[in-house]
Amino acid sequence: MKNTQTAPCPLKDADCPVQAAYTELKAAYDLLEAASRIDALTGFFNYRHLLDALNREMERTRRTGIATAIVMADIDHFKKFNDTHGHDAGNLALQWVARTWREQIRSIDIPCRFGGEEFVIILPGTDLPGAIQVAERLRVELTKAPLKLDDASLPLSTSLGVATYTQKLEWPCVEAFIKAADQYLYQAKENGRNQTCYDQSKLTPPATGVTSEERDVLFSL
Repeated sequence: MKNTQTAPCPLKDADCPVQAAYTELKAAYDLLEAASRIDALTGFFNYRHLLDALNREMERTRRTGIATAIVMADIDHFKKFNDTHGHDAGNLALQWVARTWREQIRSIDIPCRFGGEEFVIILPGTDLPGAIQVAERLRVELTKAPLKLDDASLPLSTSLGVATYTQKLEWPCVEAFIKAADQYLYQAKENGRNQTCYDQSKLTPPATGVTSEERDVLFSL
């Protein structure tokens, strides 16, 4: 939350010009600070904000025990898309992806552009099953929403990797947490793209009588 408190006038003048100038400069600084954390092309947060926000959420997890998840996404065959349709179309595609995905996440989620055609979305208070559902929703919605360019309809797809941070699994730093998601993203691309990968061993159900068929139904919802 921004600090809107103003400095008191040393002369206790209700119309103090120094105080007015300070307030104006502070407002301008706040605007510049906010702009410095936004990716100009997509409107998502940038890499700098990603590191700061993820560090805060990891600290929150350490204090509360509530998991934090991240989804790392890469637009499939984006270099070929640029080579075929041009870089202006590539920029439009990135903007379209950001617009499509923004409608699929909560207001508390933190969408960031990692760089190039890669994105990271921070999901506060989300465990692995919940994060997988979000990732799959992003993937499916993108395939259903091709980019309209002139008279053409250009299909887009994405590969995604999901990782979670809990008190029991403490990545040593933000970079290590991101690297874990990136490894699953790489796995998704190696497996053929347009899919979501994650640590499946963490979804093994406890011995409660839940069958594999029931588990598959639950995770398909």
